[in-house]
Amino acid sequence: MGEEEEDEERWNRKKQTTLIDEISDKMINGDLTTKIQSAREIRSMIRNRNSSSVKLRVKFAAAGVIQPLVQLLCSGHHDAREASLLALLNLASRNDRNKEQIVTCGALPPLVNLLRFQNADDLRELATAAILTLSAAPPNKPRIAASGAIPLLVQILSCGTVQGRVDAVTALHNLSTSKEPPTIVPDAKAVPPLINLLKECKKHSKFAEKTTALIEIIAKSQEGRTAITDAEDGILTLVETIEDGSLVSTEHAVGALLALCMSSRSKYRELILKEGAIPGLLRLTIDGTHEARVRAQTLLELLRECSSEKRPSSLVLEDVVERSEKGLSEVML
Repeated sequence: MGEEEEDEERWNRKKQTTLIDEISDKMINGDLTTKIQSAREIRSMIRNRNSSSVKLRVKFAAAGVIQPLVQLLCSGHHDAREASLLALLNLASRNDRNKEQIVTCGALPPLVNLLRFQNADDLRELATAAILTLSAAPPNKPRIAASGAIPLLVQILSCGTVQGRVDAVTALHNLSTSKEPPTIVPDAKAVPPLINLLKECKKHSKFAEKTTALIEIIAKSQEGRTAITDAEDGILTLVETIEDGSLVSTEHAVGALLALCMSSRSKYRELILKEGAIPGLLRLTIDGTHEARVRAQTLLELLRECSSEKRPSSLVLEDVVERSEKGLSEVML
């Protein structure tokens, strides 16, 4: 790099630092109109996905803009909330330290309030996206769970915008798959909308993987298992996912069905067989992940097993299994 280029780069850095200081000062000390404009300028400067935007996130946070942005989020002014949300989303993107600082500065209560908005889908959608983004930082997960956000995210699964529902599923997945305690399990009320979303999406998609993961987690409770069987086409949708899903979604789908059958073979065995699960399970014992193969084999054994109390019914089920296996063998040959 030549001397002139180095001088120009130093000048650009100095100019950028001066601009950041000016915007941050207006964000901290300005009136409402000035704060809204400053929030929009912050978002505009850092929204590009490049190395410069990564540094800008750090610089703006160091300049002290997060706290006044969170305070702006508490405003009753629609434009103020929107500008604040967009700026905070951009500050949090790909920066766990900013994510944690946003929560520490008190963003969760106003975000949870926005999740309750019925007549402002744009703000509720942005708040859902913010919860999703913040939930990616492990230290934030228990605090989000304690904030009351989870039941509201479950509601959004049924009545939110398309993007809102996608973000709600991903946020719930982030919160429920944490390796750190406490274990977070969504309410069984999430099952019907999750089943509906699974029906509508491509079974091999990443979205289907997150959806089936949530269903499997909820299936570990009695309320969850009841909700799956009560949901329209609940078991059938899981069977179809086993047939058409990705390696990950098939593993979760068979895990959910296995949870049903292990809790009560007599209650769930016929329901699973009725939906034609055998061919997909047999394929899974060959083509699935190691965990999926183990789960599929275990479920097949449970579906075959006879009961001394109801032997005639069990013999019928045994015959169904044998005929399905024979049919699949012929197809494979």
